[in-house]
Amino acid sequence: MHEDRSGEGEGGHRRPASGRRTTPGRRRFLKTVGSTAGLLALAGCGSDGSGGGGTATPAPGSTDDGTATSAGTVPEPRTYAADELYNIEEWRGSGPLIENRPDEYTGISMLDLPDLRGELTVYLGGGEGGLYENLMWRIQNTYRDFTVTPRKASSSQLANTIIEEATAGSSPADVFWAIDAGSIGIVAENDATVELPERVVRSIPDTFHPTDQWVGTMGRARSVPYNTDEFSAEDIPNDISAFPDDDRFGDAMGWAPTYGAFQSFVTAMRLLEGEDATRQWLEGMQEQNTGTYDNELVVANQVASGELGAGFGNHYYSRLVREERPDAPLELAFTQGDAGALINCSGTEIVKGTDNEELAADFIHHLLSIEAQEFLGTRGYEYPLLPSVPPVGDLPRIDELNPPDLNLAKLSDLEPTLRLLRETGVL
Repeated sequence: MHEDRSGEGEGGHRRPASGRRTTPGRRRFLKTVGSTAGLLALAGCGSDGSGGGGTATPAPGSTDDGTATSAGTVPEPRTYAADELYNIEEWRGSGPLIENRPDEYTGISMLDLPDLRGELTVYLGGGEGGLYENLMWRIQNTYRDFTVTPRKASSSQLANTIIEEATAGSSPADVFWAIDAGSIGIVAENDATVELPERVVRSIPDTFHPTDQWVGTMGRARSVPYNTDEFSAEDIPNDISAFPDDDRFGDAMGWAPTYGAFQSFVTAMRLLEGEDATRQWLEGMQEQNTGTYDNELVVANQVASGELGAGFGNHYYSRLVREERPDAPLELAFTQGDAGALINCSGTEIVKGTDNEELAADFIHHLLSIEAQEFLGTRGYEYPLLPSVPPVGDLPRIDELNPPDLNLAKLSDLEPTLRLLRETGVL
């Protein structure tokens, strides 16, 4: 069974996304002429994706006469000018970090995907403060004949539930969407998923679909936030193993050991370097008197305030701080090729036994469309996994980072990590 993560903190690092759910699955906005105010309830560009506005255009998956595209005729990925996409401005977030977006994107637009018709049950693990759920409502309200029903809990809890349900016969879930690859991977390893069509995953780098059973949706990179009044970019080591032995970081760093992202990072180190080396690193950082905090957003805020010189955290926490405090002396550094450079991902898969396999595949394809990747990347500041959709602000592109060579599904092997953290006194 997949270990439940104590203090996983899924979704708690973001401002709540307050988009409301509207009447489900009985309309297709931007297609029917007339009564546009009601039809556009979820088409705005506010930060939660729930505002109004827009102009009448064909709905996704439809030809000019309203005929749905079939799965067999989904075109190859291509390059689109921004104004050829499905109202990209309305999917996109707003704010000072959301500037200078591309004039063109390569991938598949929702306009070229099949219509969604039918009902899906999605087990949603985490969801980034409601952002993932808001995307589901937006997709649902694009199609009058499509209804999505989420069941929400922690990723690890839902992974265990699916495995138990599959072992007993079948699961009510059609799709599992979780915030970490470990939870997705453990379900696939327990023979509770089915193969994803190549047409769905072909635009996503192989690193983020290491098997044909699941595919990543968004990425989160490990990073070192640092205070620019204390350190320069050249001061930050590009090797995670250097931090315990560098006197400059004594009494200057912070971490959040109860946080799931930190535990995945330590798991990666254990898998890459071995348990003894990981133990030494943890003990070395304790000797540096590394401060312990409840979550990585607090770490980023402490760095920005000068209470810490640097810390360990996922990249988007610093972007969230900079959104609220644009002049904060806060920048990011990335190590190279080691556990400190891990890029974990949220991911999704089709649950074995579903009667809606084709609909589930088409729904997942929507999550990987240019519009959905822009929605999540510019509202949650995670890394889009579609290479042509850049991250926000001045973040390096995902293909400019240097993560370790590690099968992300192996991050599900969490129990030895928790034991090690307890034995060293980090937890």
